[in-house]
Amino acid sequence: MPVTYHRSGLVFTEHTITVPLDHARPDGPVIEVFGREVVAADRGGRDLPWLLYLQGGPGHSAPRSPAAWLRRATRDYRVLLLDQRGTGRSTPANRRSLARLDDPAAHLRHFRADSIVRDAELFRAHLAGDRPWSVLGQSFGGFCALTYLSLAPEGLREVLIAGGLPSLTAGPEEVYRAAYPRVLAHNDRFFARYPQDQAIARRVADHLARCEELLPGGGRLTPRRFQSLGITFGGESSFDTLHHLLEEAFADEKTLSDVFLRRVDALVSYTEYPLYALLHEAAYCQGAASGWAAHRVLGEFPEFDVELGGQVRLFGEMIFPWHFEEDPALVPLRACAEELAACRSWPPLYDLERLARNEVPVSAVIYYDDMYVDRDHSLRTAGMVRDLSWWITNEYAHDGLKADVAVLDRLIAMARR
Repeated sequence: MPVTYHRSGLVFTEHTITVPLDHARPDGPVIEVFGREVVAADRGGRDLPWLLYLQGGPGHSAPRSPAAWLRRATRDYRVLLLDQRGTGRSTPANRRSLARLDDPAAHLRHFRADSIVRDAELFRAHLAGDRPWSVLGQSFGGFCALTYLSLAPEGLREVLIAGGLPSLTAGPEEVYRAAYPRVLAHNDRFFARYPQDQAIARRVADHLARCEELLPGGGRLTPRRFQSLGITFGGESSFDTLHHLLEEAFADEKTLSDVFLRRVDALVSYTEYPLYALLHEAAYCQGAASGWAAHRVLGEFPEFDVELGGQVRLFGEMIFPWHFEEDPALVPLRACAEELAACRSWPPLYDLERLARNEVPVSAVIYYDDMYVDRDHSLRTAGMVRDLSWWITNEYAHDGLKADVAVLDRLIAMARR
């Protein structure tokens, strides 16, 4: 019996379904996938169309707080917040659960967008029968939406994408070669806004090179782990958050503050998002291995070499082999990560011919200065998908959907043109 509760004018109902681990083997092992239905309290009795929300990631569960975009969505839809397989209240995939498996890497080959889409189709049948539903994809959720259009367009009524139009053809190496300059540009913007923070960052990096500083969650804070704080740069308020973190870095002349170490730990640990670290590069693989692409391409950008003694530059959305040596949450998964990085048998995620013939209305916003998703890649993809309307803006960062309900308003209006 589904659990239902009320909160702030919304009604939430919890659903769990059982799905095959490998959809090609429906009689094989199974896992559970969880979704939270949300409807406005004054519209609960209406026969509203369904909207599936696909969160960014990979490896992130659906949001738990009723943000403004969700309230806007419930004016028109009955929303399903999907905990994509392995996340949230779906059957977990983490260092503990994976340790119990004989072959965790083989298990995780079924946790990409293609499997998420097939889970969604089973959820649609469970909730809506044979009626198509709408999809709203944020960031990686937009990647999944294009996979949905490739694999099962008959299940879709309309598709809304916020900051999530990936390249349909670029492999991980090309993706990261385009990403590093964007990250450097965000570094430049950050240190231009807070020029005094460059000296603090240099001082922290030098201190970490000389002294052992342990994070509250375990593991040493190394200079390169400190550099991974740049992953936050893509959000609307991330510059201010990082500035306030750095201004409290030192307790005295020789010691980092407990407040700084606690907050850094929360930002650099993958305890909550191990699948992000394990599958981030695999999200771009189609028929080829990633081979630690971000690590290979890094050598082309010496600006990030913190040991040169010059300006400190922070990394963005990159996963490196050393993450699985220095983050206690990832250390047990190192062998699994190596196997996934070497895997060459990733199936295609996008059907270019089907997308070129697409008949499902698609609307997308492209963020001009998006640090996570390359603008040129997005524009190229927008031209390859039939019936896709898009607009490009520098008014928002990557989290524009969360920052301003007008983003969802416009996506809906464009899809209904």
